[in-house]
Amino acid sequence: MNLRRIGMSLIAPAIGLFISLAATAVILIAIGASISTVFSSMWNYGTSPRAMSLMLNLATIYFLSALAVSIGFKMNLFNIGVNGQYVLGALAAAVVASNLTLPKVASVTITILSAMIVGALWAGIAAWLKVARGVSEVISTIMLNFIAIGIISYIIVRTPIGTETSLNIRGTKAIPETGMLRGVAFLDPGTPIYGFFFISIVVGIAYWFLLNRTRFGFDLRATGKSASAARTSGVQSNRMIVVTMLLSGAVAGLVGLPYLLGDTGSYTLQFPTDWGFTGIAIALLGRNNPLGIALGAILWAFLDISSGQLILEGVPREISTIMQGLIVIVVVISYEVVRRYQVKSEQTSVAKALEKQEASV
Repeated sequence: MNLRRIGMSLIAPAIGLFISLAATAVILIAIGASISTVFSSMWNYGTSPRAMSLMLNLATIYFLSALAVSIGFKMNLFNIGVNGQYVLGALAAAVVASNLTLPKVASVTITILSAMIVGALWAGIAAWLKVARGVSEVISTIMLNFIAIGIISYIIVRTPIGTETSLNIRGTKAIPETGMLRGVAFLDPGTPIYGFFFISIVVGIAYWFLLNRTRFGFDLRATGKSASAARTSGVQSNRMIVVTMLLSGAVAGLVGLPYLLGDTGSYTLQFPTDWGFTGIAIALLGRNNPLGIALGAILWAFLDISSGQLILEGVPREISTIMQGLIVIVVVISYEVVRRYQVKSEQTSVAKALEKQEASV
């Protein structure tokens, strides 16, 4: 039965990938591009040591972003505010780390905790608005994204926290090397893999354990499936909303740290601000399962990295974006079709078992 369920769960992403490739092939034919040349070019570059290092670095960011989103999804909460939570967390981490002169382990630990606390507090605003005023978390988190960007711009431009970096870009002070988490270059000598790659694995395992092996995780999933049934069994739904949003925000606070501590070393006005929305798509693609999310993050990162080769073939790199969108749409639809088939199959099995039992009586 487990093997059957695993097989059924793999059908949806397989169908999504196949249909997206087929649709992309049709588009390439329409614009006069060579299908084999484009796909082979993307594959050859995407599997090179340097590209694979870049892919793992980007997948680390996507994985953390999707985990933050999926925590809310497990309870039917749509945390659309990961963007605002992680940029504020990254700014706080940059400010804290740039002023620490502690050993590396202590400095990095304090930096991580700072980012998580700020991300959780920002998500807590949306939680309070939902519990106290009944405001939809979708609306509040979207608005909080814009507010966060505005706050960051003001802090960097108008306060002493901001300074001119070496590239004449406004940002925070540089983080000392004792506060950085550079990583190791075991695939390509010139492209180290973020040290946060290994931390993200720990976060993924902790996510799985929390949701599947603890009372809190059971209450969270039960509330997501049926809030009224959970309340009947003694679960305080408002408390669960607050805790879940705080936890989601805390994980969201980590999203910018791989790039900050592994690459830039300071927060500038050019810091990426759209990884949160990518996390939503990957969470849907991975069905809120840490393993599925990891595979989805790697696939998404592969398409992002290898799409740079499309320009060399005279093909718009937006083809990669089309593929990503098609994969998500088709996979979500396929999951629903497979789910309905499983429900019908289980109902049929139960009916046959009852008929057999009645016949034996």
